[in-house]
Amino acid sequence: MILFWSAFTVAQNRITDKNNIGWFAYNGTFTVSDRFSIHTEYQWRRDDYVEKWQQGLLRVGVNYTLNPETTFRIGYGWAETYPYGDIPLNGMGKDFTEHRIFEMAQLGSKVSKLAITHRFMLEQRWVGRYSKASLDAEDSYLYLNRIRYMLRLQLPVYQKLYVAAYDELFIGFGQNVGENIFDQNRFGALVGYNFNKNFRAEGGYLNQIVQLGREVTGKNVFQHNNGFIVSGIFNFDLRKSKTDSK
Repeated sequence: MILFWSAFTVAQNRITDKNNIGWFAYNGTFTVSDRFSIHTEYQWRRDDYVEKWQQGLLRVGVNYTLNPETTFRIGYGWAETYPYGDIPLNGMGKDFTEHRIFEMAQLGSKVSKLAITHRFMLEQRWVGRYSKASLDAEDSYLYLNRIRYMLRLQLPVYQKLYVAAYDELFIGFGQNVGENIFDQNRFGALVGYNFNKNFRAEGGYLNQIVQLGREVTGKNVFQHNNGFIVSGIFNFDLRKSKTDSK
């Protein structure tokens, strides 16, 4: 009875904002040596599936491959977030810019044919803010820290076809974290196809739960965003072949 009442009380102190999303992603890796490569990424994140902007996200970074199962990355990210949904992320209903520096470690292993990937990411974020509604651009940036962990499972099913699933948890921490110590969670269920060693594509279901960093009428706000994601993953080997070096 106590557990039921506690769950009911928590539910009463929440506002839920449901949205339909469609994400389109490009990922490109440019290998320049046996150890180093350049990571490039852009995501078109849409609300109402494709009709309106949710967010644009650009990331670039440098990879260091310790071995085939272990990769480290450091990089920069830029995001433009728009006022989507019934309760926008920005309290004044405006779009805002975010700059990020991030560090990543990715570890892989296999159990029979099942590929298991663990990705750990630490982000230092500068999030644009407005001091008053009449401004057309941000006049300050709030510094935030966030840590992310993603588990991805991938299994070949037929020739070049595979299925994958992942879940990623985001946790905010540090002096300026607001209501959203739990920042968000993402779950994806995908089908992919390896066209060749340089290109593969995958797509499927995407669920995103986001907690706003502020309360509305004394209640925490959670976005429940459901939709799809489609990704193109490119690999370009820029190393000179042994034949070219002769």
